[in-house]
Amino acid sequence: MSLKPVSDQVIVITGATSGIGLATALAAAEDGARLVLTARDEDALANVAHRVEAKGGEVTYVAADVADRRQLQAVAVAAIARFGGFDTWINNAGISIWGRLEEVSEEDSRRLFDTNFWGVVHGSLIAAAHLRDKGGAIINLGSVASDIGLPVQGMYSASKHAVKGFTDALRIELEKEGAPVSVTLIKPTSIDTPFPQHAKNYTGQEAKLPPPVYAPEEVANAILHAAEEPIRDIYVGSAAKFMAAAGYYAPRAMDWLSQKLIDQEVQQGVPVANPHGAFDRPRQDGRVRGRHPGMVRNTSLYTRASLHPLATAGLVLAGVIALGGALRTSRER
Repeated sequence: MSLKPVSDQVIVITGATSGIGLATALAAAEDGARLVLTARDEDALANVAHRVEAKGGEVTYVAADVADRRQLQAVAVAAIARFGGFDTWINNAGISIWGRLEEVSEEDSRRLFDTNFWGVVHGSLIAAAHLRDKGGAIINLGSVASDIGLPVQGMYSASKHAVKGFTDALRIELEKEGAPVSVTLIKPTSIDTPFPQHAKNYTGQEAKLPPPVYAPEEVANAILHAAEEPIRDIYVGSAAKFMAAAGYYAPRAMDWLSQKLIDQEVQQGVPVANPHGAFDRPRQDGRVRGRHPGMVRNTSLYTRASLHPLATAGLVLAGVIALGGALRTSRER
């Protein structure tokens, strides 16, 4: 399977007006990609399009709610009308809820699944129909919560488990029919985006993400790598890989650790400013970064190494040879 360089691609991005989606749009524009952007807020999309054009990028946008397949189909139609089609479709749009499972209403839980799960299903199937013959990439945003359960974000975790199951099944079916379509699941750990402020909050206190927390640009880098190189899964942040492995090999220990993380899910004593966030209606903020109160890591050495294993192995080997040479020289003296 061969994918084009990002500079030669038309890329569709959902949830493109903040956080990871916005970071990916800006990075792709800098690399020379032509962009088709969508989110719920048309004014916010217009502002993002202006930022992309300021970087010299070509862009079109369509306001759409990913929960509605007909609206999302209009995004594909716009891509075909403007650019003749697309090469990569990135299902990034997502929302969350902070609150114990018994507190969260069924209506809110269904709304979350409409966006996080059905939005991915709609986008993936629309993209697969277009890419099946010409080839390309479908990139879905999962989470470390695709592999483990997160307390106080139980319904979010359930939706990301569902995204993983759907993504894996879609990949198998496309491979079985010989379709030249790469299907990738991105699994970030805590990322400093406006995600906590956009979530619906039942706790009464401002939400925060447990450390370590990484910059959204690191996720954008992983996404654009997957647009060029067929790859099954990418964990962003070593914590994501560690927690997934712990959940698989030592589930009871991971349960215990998760219980300890509950107290880190909220900022104690800081009343929530907007308990509804962007859950029911979009917020026009256009921000890549969030308001994480602690340290944010700009890069993940683990993720960079996993994306370039041969180069990493070469550097390690060179280091071992250099160390061996230094030790021999020391002994000879």
